[in-house]
Amino acid sequence: MSFIVKNTTIISPLDLIAPHSCRGCGRLGEPLCGCCKNNILKLKVDISRLQKEHQNLPPIYTLGPRKGLLNALIHDYKYNSNRALSIVFADLLDQKLPTLSADTCIVPLPTAHHHIRARALDHTAKIAKYLGKKRRLKVEPILLRTKDTVQVGSDRKTRLSQAEEAYTINPKLAINPTTTYLLLDDVWTTGATLMSATKKLREAGALNINIVVLTISN
Repeated sequence: MSFIVKNTTIISPLDLIAPHSCRGCGRLGEPLCGCCKNNILKLKVDISRLQKEHQNLPPIYTLGPRKGLLNALIHDYKYNSNRALSIVFADLLDQKLPTLSADTCIVPLPTAHHHIRARALDHTAKIAKYLGKKRRLKVEPILLRTKDTVQVGSDRKTRLSQAEEAYTINPKLAINPTTTYLLLDDVWTTGATLMSATKKLREAGALNINIVVLTISN
């Protein structure tokens, strides 16, 4: 007989009196049950479109397309500040990603400062922290935000223009040409921000760059 071992990690004392329920099926006990996790891990994405749209696209990994349960989870995490989902996403990425070299450095894409203040949560940094612990990889804020422009709702041309000036390299951290840098973000929409961040890393001397996003828009 098979069974699912539940993650009983307590994120806050509130979990003791108001336990989580699965966002997929409603089962009590955790934010996402084992069955629903497996359903997400089975999702496939065709990235051939991205390869045609972007020259020199680094290897890119994702949990799945931006729809259904996965999209609902990301919305709940970002806009309802459901902190428990940071561990859920880190666990899903841990299972989805291939084996990474021991020198890999996870680089969370910086969140706009006013979003962090409004949500009391840096959602990408939180996932990077837990993923780093699971994989025993270092996590460093190599990229810094220079402008707090909001890209939600912007057209492709505007996104590309904003992304060009959105990031800079942290002067306190050195780029190692032999290190593999894993850029982490939540959603790939046009790819403007991640390709801009990739360009900044390459200009600073990074030779090995991978990208991981929770979801990719159609």
